[in-house]
Amino acid sequence: MSIDDALVMILAGGEGKRLYPLTKDRAKPAVPFGGRYRIIDFVLNNFINSGFYKIKVLTQYKSDSLNQHISRGYALSPFLDQYVDLVPAQMRTGSDWYRGTADAVFQNVLHIVDADPTYVCVFGGDHIYKMDVSQMLDFHKQRNAALTIAAIPIPIEEASEFGIMEVDDNWRLTNFVEKPKTKPKSIPGNPNMCLASMGNYIFGKDILLDALYRDNKIEDSSHDFGKNVIPMMLNEGQPVYVYNFKENTFPGMSDAERGYWKDVGNVDAYWQANMDLLDSCPELNLYAKEWPLRTFNYNYPPAKFIWQEGDRVGMATNSMVSEGCIISGGGLSRCVLAPKVRINSYSSVTESILMENVNIGRHCEIRRAIIDKNVQVPPYTKIGFDREIDEQKGFYVSPNGVTVVPKGAIL
Repeated sequence: MSIDDALVMILAGGEGKRLYPLTKDRAKPAVPFGGRYRIIDFVLNNFINSGFYKIKVLTQYKSDSLNQHISRGYALSPFLDQYVDLVPAQMRTGSDWYRGTADAVFQNVLHIVDADPTYVCVFGGDHIYKMDVSQMLDFHKQRNAALTIAAIPIPIEEASEFGIMEVDDNWRLTNFVEKPKTKPKSIPGNPNMCLASMGNYIFGKDILLDALYRDNKIEDSSHDFGKNVIPMMLNEGQPVYVYNFKENTFPGMSDAERGYWKDVGNVDAYWQANMDLLDSCPELNLYAKEWPLRTFNYNYPPAKFIWQEGDRVGMATNSMVSEGCIISGGGLSRCVLAPKVRINSYSSVTESILMENVNIGRHCEIRRAIIDKNVQVPPYTKIGFDREIDEQKGFYVSPNGVTVVPKGAIL
């Protein structure tokens, strides 16, 4: 079913500083995930699978690889007025880059005016989850809401890490607190849980435009939806409602996937979310035909596993191996491999993420590592065994001991 009365605006201009050095040369939504995908693929597929075909992607920071990925992978039908358009920052309203999430949309209000939708969906482009957005839009329409915010229930003791929303029994927003220092109000009927904002919004078009124009005139505003626009609308008594993401369903959903949402905002969270894919029954199922995950398709040959001569065995266990990879006499365990990775003889790689065109030389030992694109690892190299040595080599080592070798590094 095509939803023709809504325009989608995906915010994909963030630097993702906490994910450095994976964001050294790319925007956070362009960071590879799960071997075959980019982070932004998840929100794009959520909308396309939900029937939303008018999508604008707002880019800014180091967006070249993101631009290439979307322009090559998401060719909808202009004949049917379907599009995924890239919208680079153009300084339409002055000399500033985007000053906040609300300002990013404000600087592109002409796109909203031109499309003239009834509803505008403003979603982030940097989270891992599946969602039938049409159910949130139905909720918005049923409540006759000015704004609907998607939220995920979290344990109340974790509230200090998130923007927390308090609601009445009808799920109308009563208070919004950014990273509260005291115990917030719990979810109706569940004293152990509270609601964390997902940063995903549905507005009525006219209401959104009015709020953006008024916020833009406030000199000391951060021009941010969470910090400024939502509190302004709440203080004015506008009908702002909260949609419980935990109640969202989609075709082919398993019980484990209900409410699955990951903010892969730092290296440890990113590494763990990739490792979670390797479980026999993962919380996030990439293989469900009913809710396909599309991405740009490479024309590479199938993965190949060669040699079985004594201890020279090309083998992978509990791993995801993309097309174009050659496992040539080396061993993998709990690894995620992007296309065109080569593992040479007698090497052992465990609990690691190898991105496109990585070559692991002979007799290497690598564990708990993320190796970015186009890295040639010389024979007999060890990575992930000694934090001090890895840091001396210029690698980033996360608080939980995950070593990141940056893109194109020379070892």
